[in-house]
Amino acid sequence: MAKQDATLARIRRFLDTNRPPTPCLVVDLDTVLARYHEVRGRLPGGTVYYAVKANPAPEVIRVLAETGAQFDVASTGEIDLCLAQGAKPEALSYGNTVKKASDIAYAYDRGVRRFSFDAESDLDNLARYAPRASVYCRLLVEAPASTTPFGRKFGCTPRIAVELLRRGAEAGLDAAGLCFHVGSQQLNQEAWRAGIAQSSEVFTELARHGVRLRSLNLGGGFPTSYTTEAPGVTSIAGTITDAVAEHFPAAPPELLLEPGRALVAEAGMIRSEVVVVSKKSTTDTTRWVYLDIGRYNGLAETEGEAITYRLSSDRDGDPDGPVIIAGPSCDGDDVLYQNSGYRLPLTLRVGDYLDILATGAYTASYSSVCFNGFPPLPTYCIGEMAGG
Repeated sequence: MAKQDATLARIRRFLDTNRPPTPCLVVDLDTVLARYHEVRGRLPGGTVYYAVKANPAPEVIRVLAETGAQFDVASTGEIDLCLAQGAKPEALSYGNTVKKASDIAYAYDRGVRRFSFDAESDLDNLARYAPRASVYCRLLVEAPASTTPFGRKFGCTPRIAVELLRRGAEAGLDAAGLCFHVGSQQLNQEAWRAGIAQSSEVFTELARHGVRLRSLNLGGGFPTSYTTEAPGVTSIAGTITDAVAEHFPAAPPELLLEPGRALVAEAGMIRSEVVVVSKKSTTDTTRWVYLDIGRYNGLAETEGEAITYRLSSDRDGDPDGPVIIAGPSCDGDDVLYQNSGYRLPLTLRVGDYLDILATGAYTASYSSVCFNGFPPLPTYCIGEMAGG
């Protein structure tokens, strides 16, 4: 908590000094680097691939590239971004299993040599357009405690994974390993244990067929504490270490990790402004608080109230009351919280700032191009690494 308080203090000094228009996101790059080194330190045998989609700010990519991080990319645009900010092609892993043949050819031409897949057609394209590349078959795993699960969109069953990796090896590809993802904001660390156990069965079966995998990509899903406490990196790392020792006792695989939220969420804070405070009738006890930011210009993860951010204002400590919090657009779905029990100071007024904490991940990267005329969420990066 002390580290988070220090991050917020630096961000608020920047905001108070520069007073940029709201809404805006401020990211502290020193905190990003600290979180990166923390994750690496908790799993010293694992290679960290930052999930670029969490926050693709060029400054974030640049500082991570300079410190030696690797990157999980999902498109040719993210490949170009990382290379432009100093990342080496060999530091990129094309983790998206949904890609065109032309995307594969482009990535391979730029020097990318690590790809994930989960379908025969994608494997055929990899064999044709990325010869001898290292490939990882994505397993379909259950992730019931994920706040924003992937469902059945990605991955395949172990039986299919065995057949695909055998076929990939026969086609001249480097059948390097498996990957799985336990779902974004995974709150049950045992989900990693289940994925590791399932992966070990595929390793064993493929070895019987002469295909010896060497690498296991554990994906992302490492959570952040918002209004409720989430498992920490140390605790999750302990579960992973125990599970690998249990299920790979003779020869543990090389481990890869793809954290996104865990590196950047707590490094960021959104400052918003209260636009309207109202009640719908004279008998209402609940106020409506409308902000200048909503689901379409930065707070997409409030859909279904999946992510409940912590809020703070200069009036904290005053008597409070229940509120419904909504965004500024002319869309009836642009309501952020009405069932999660939020309370805000009764003294809150139009023009007051409302700070939204731990918002460095999946905010600016999710904001629309210009829905209803509201621009995408601006990002400011501060810290010694940013020269600010």
